[in-house]
Amino acid sequence: MEVLSSRVLLHPTDLERSTAFYRDVLGLAVHREFPGGTVFALGGGFLEVTGHSESSPSVAVAVWLQVRDLAATAAELVHRGVRVLREPRREPWGLDEMWIADPDGFRLVIVEVPAGHPLRSDQRARTPTPTSEHPVGQELPVQH
Repeated sequence: MEVLSSRVLLHPTDLERSTAFYRDVLGLAVHREFPGGTVFALGGGFLEVTGHSESSPSVAVAVWLQVRDLAATAAELVHRGVRVLREPRREPWGLDEMWIADPDGFRLVIVEVPAGHPLRSDQRARTPTPTSEHPVGQELPVQH
């Protein structure tokens, strides 16, 4: 499957309140507006706030948003009155994370990737790409 784009669809209990939260409180860029919804830019993907739901969001689902400076972002979010579910901390897997909630309680994980973390390095340099000389399924030489 070749994925050309991705988007998370969020159906809030109050469309206007949630749209205002993502646009005005979080400051997400509006990618597109249409009757009944707004699409926000999320780095390489999108968040579409549309429709209506009577149910609360699942705690099993969250959206991961990477920022450059978690401490500055956390201070700004607190200043703007965002509900913090968990204060910023270094996780066992090495990422700095905080959890916040939108007006319906949907969890957003705000993440900073610290210097030296493997996500900051280009993994392609460590994993050779298959070629005609080294087809798929054949072990590839690894350069160190």
